[in-house]
Amino acid sequence: MMDEAVPSPVQSPLIAEKANAAVRHGFFTREGGVSTGIYAGLNVGLGSSDVRESVEENRARVSRWFGVPAGNLATVHQVHSPTVHIIEGPYDGRRPEADALVTSTPGIVLGVLSADCGPVLFVDAEAGVVGAAHAGWKGALTGVLENTIRAMETLGARRERIAAALGPSISRRHYEVGPEFVERFIGTQPGYEKFFGRSTREGHAMFDLPALTIERLTDAGVTAENLDLCTYPDEDRFFSYRRTTHRQEPDYGRQISAIMIQK
Repeated sequence: MMDEAVPSPVQSPLIAEKANAAVRHGFFTREGGVSTGIYAGLNVGLGSSDVRESVEENRARVSRWFGVPAGNLATVHQVHSPTVHIIEGPYDGRRPEADALVTSTPGIVLGVLSADCGPVLFVDAEAGVVGAAHAGWKGALTGVLENTIRAMETLGARRERIAAALGPSISRRHYEVGPEFVERFIGTQPGYEKFFGRSTREGHAMFDLPALTIERLTDAGVTAENLDLCTYPDEDRFFSYRRTTHRQEPDYGRQISAIMIQK
């Protein structure tokens, strides 16, 4: 018989306060899923090599946590872009290439997948608009967070009312990058040296993706919260692309962060 464990997501105090009962959200962990092996737990990555039926069941469990059918869970084909997909009306099941979603339609769960990159959930409860963004370094640098806010504004949100929370993401302590990364990054945005700390390896640096994410959000005029959950060391709760790479494992799972306007 299939394990009937229930997913137990982490929630943002900020979003919970701002949204009250109008919005349901969760930063899901590995807990409560049916996948096994290197994907053990709640792997929702359709792009992984996990058993497809297990991934579908895991996604269905996320939907059930929100109290909606599996077909109401909207995700996109993430490509580390600044592109935002707006869902107006019923969800048609498409997964276009994009890295963020927004909607004002109740009952649609917006989900973004991650395994070190930063998942960010947004809400303007007064306007009845929510958003979800997948922000790795490239997406954050090229504007996925700001574009999500602008897309929410097209549906009636106001940025001074928007609350945003950053979920499980790799921290500076575990995110070492090479000199080419640092040069390219600073060359694109002078003044961003502050996001790099000293590494024990010559020529390398430790990159603070969460700090970059929160600064981009607050500079855009929204209230932001970092849940301070690092994916890399917490193997029991989170998948991590970098941890998998260091172990030379063939693949990795993805956790989901999701938000929905209540019907």
